[in-house]
Amino acid sequence: MAIQYSPFRMNVRDILNRPGEMREHRFQVPAREPFGEGLVAVREGSELDLDVRLESVHEGILVSASVDTVAEGECGRCLIDIALPVEVEFQELFAYHSGEAFEFEVQDDHVDLEPLIRDAVVLSLPFQPVCRPDCPGLDPETGLRLADHPELDSPNVRDPRWAALAGFQASEDQGPDVASDADPKRD
Repeated sequence: MAIQYSPFRMNVRDILNRPGEMREHRFQVPAREPFGEGLVAVREGSELDLDVRLESVHEGILVSASVDTVAEGECGRCLIDIALPVEVEFQELFAYHSGEAFEFEVQDDHVDLEPLIRDAVVLSLPFQPVCRPDCPGLDPETGLRLADHPELDSPNVRDPRWAALAGFQASEDQGPDVASDADPKRD
């Protein structure tokens, strides 16, 4: 079976079984597929800035990495296009083949960082991304962005669905015991 080239596969032959040896790499890699599927995602072809440290330990190769990139999509409130910086870090041990079950292992003198990078980036993406923390969203009647039309969000404009409740008010002379007058058990 031929091993397919991947820019995320790193050769660690020179530090295998040499505890204490370390290498650091800084490089850019384009995303080979989209990372994420919600309102925002790192698009295919987006540059991933990687800062990777490979350390040889007795059990295998300890990988520490940070990833910087940009996720693009739309605001979950007002639906405008947004770009969010993504900065994640992770650390994982790639174990030597020892007969025990490890999630990540050194294979053919290489470690494959792609699944770790994808998981770290996808898990860091917001579920409901917003263009700004106080984004007011869209006007429910006109569909216009309230940030561009603040006059639509004034407190004097009432939602017509609540009009029937506008006349109801609690009477001040009747306290919380209003239902007691209708209670037949009470004398």
